[in-house]
Amino acid sequence: MTKNHFYEKKGPFPLDEIVKTIGCSNLLGNKSNINIYGFESLDNATKNDITFLNSNKYKNLSLDTKAAACITSPNLIKFLPDQCIKLEVKNVLFAVTQASKLFYPSADLDVPDESLLKSENLKKLYPDVKFGENVLIGKDVKIGKKTYVGSNTIIESNVILGEKCVIGSFITIRNSIISDNVHIQDGTKIGTKGFGFIPIKNKNIRSPHIGKVILEEGVEIGANSTIDRGSLSDTIIGKNTFLDNQVHIAHNVQIGKNCMIAGQVGFAGSTIVGDNVIIGGQAGISGHLKIGNNVKIGGGSGVINDIYDNQQVMGYPAISLKEFVKQRKKNEK
Repeated sequence: MTKNHFYEKKGPFPLDEIVKTIGCSNLLGNKSNINIYGFESLDNATKNDITFLNSNKYKNLSLDTKAAACITSPNLIKFLPDQCIKLEVKNVLFAVTQASKLFYPSADLDVPDESLLKSENLKKLYPDVKFGENVLIGKDVKIGKKTYVGSNTIIESNVILGEKCVIGSFITIRNSIISDNVHIQDGTKIGTKGFGFIPIKNKNIRSPHIGKVILEEGVEIGANSTIDRGSLSDTIIGKNTFLDNQVHIAHNVQIGKNCMIAGQVGFAGSTIVGDNVIIGGQAGISGHLKIGNNVKIGGGSGVINDIYDNQQVMGYPAISLKEFVKQRKKNEK
């Protein structure tokens, strides 16, 4: 994850304070006073950070993590390096929520930006930007030359917009870094908090989402689409990828370059999509999957398993296109 400048960060915290917060019973000995400076994903964590492991699906990342400590369950300890302090808990995701709230206490709700100024007050700051009517912009927003921002759009604090972008009307952008030549059509919401919560007994506990949305050069986002920011890592849309109208991208999703995604496609959290992928309308992609390069997914399909490079799939659950056609012909007899 690139440097985060959207959220107020607390800390560092002694490891024993984090242990008490998450209800861990580990005996830390002389390691109890180690200072922890941040909460990061397995691959981004350094020797000063804490991370978490909740599935053996990420064992390749966990075995190489540089984190000082890791929140995990007893059955996953074997997938962590020796130098990493293992913090065993009963409910990993609940403990993650408790720990991340220490560092980012205000990232579990999207409170409206109070620093917004109307565009007519900002012409001196952005002489090379064209604004529609009733545009509101927060503090420390950077906007590149020859960018157009449409009417009734809100761009919140610290957002970065590149050059020659076209931002339509009735759009909200927060917690985002957007490259050059990006087109965003009307009604789209980018950088909002993802659908992250932990059900505990009769109550749902909100999880802080401290990641960002990164839109690379040449991306196009269709009208009324929604792109959630990441939880720990970032949500990323690769260079020259086009999204049709009403597409939903959940937190931590990463989509590669030159992809074409038709209307009403939905991605669940933390799925990774390769380059040159084509997805037909109303397809649904489950979470924590890997979709390879040059994959084609038929409209209305439900993808619940990983897909290797160069595959064509269709149906629910999605199967190879040849098998789908074969089964359909068989059923028509």
